[in-house]
Amino acid sequence: MLWIDAVGGYRLCLADEVLLGQPQEPDSRAGMRVDIPILADLGSRHALIRRDGENYLIEALSNARGVREVRVDGRPVRAVHWLADGSRIELGEGVRLVFRRPHPLSATARLELASHHRTEPPCGAVLLWAETCVLGPQARSHVVCPDWLQAVVLSRQGKELFCHTSGRLEIDGVCLREQGPLEPNSRVSGEGFAFSLEPLG
Repeated sequence: MLWIDAVGGYRLCLADEVLLGQPQEPDSRAGMRVDIPILADLGSRHALIRRDGENYLIEALSNARGVREVRVDGRPVRAVHWLADGSRIELGEGVRLVFRRPHPLSATARLELASHHRTEPPCGAVLLWAETCVLGPQARSHVVCPDWLQAVVLSRQGKELFCHTSGRLEIDGVCLREQGPLEPNSRVSGEGFAFSLEPLG
């Protein structure tokens, strides 16, 4: 989870494939972990969103009774469907999400819940993190932080995470200039901004 002071919480998904469905019990079968658990009447493995280079697609998954109900922009998804910025996704009988690709130079995307449903734990949106994720006051940021003075760019190289910004930066109590590495539970602050990372169990 990414917790941004005075903005909210965001679930970070780093994998190229994320599974959407009902939350699973901690002792559920191996391989059934849901990446985006939604508290709703959904299947445990309802849909899969996959990043393919710069593009994303959604796949309706099946169970013994057939393909689960998934629609994009009102059209049923029988197998897979490409997602575009602004695509409206419906899962089951009322879960509505909006797919966003706000920054033209980044493959990172954002999933926003547009219905009354929520994730477990609750979050403002889900970030499908590719190489970079932009936090800042600009409308094209992946997370808009209206009171920030400058943008902060989170990047990843393999399994390593980094933070970049202009000016002073403090990560886990260490003052740095412009960039530094992040740990799964790092606390970051700078001129006019602060956020922290928290691993999900």
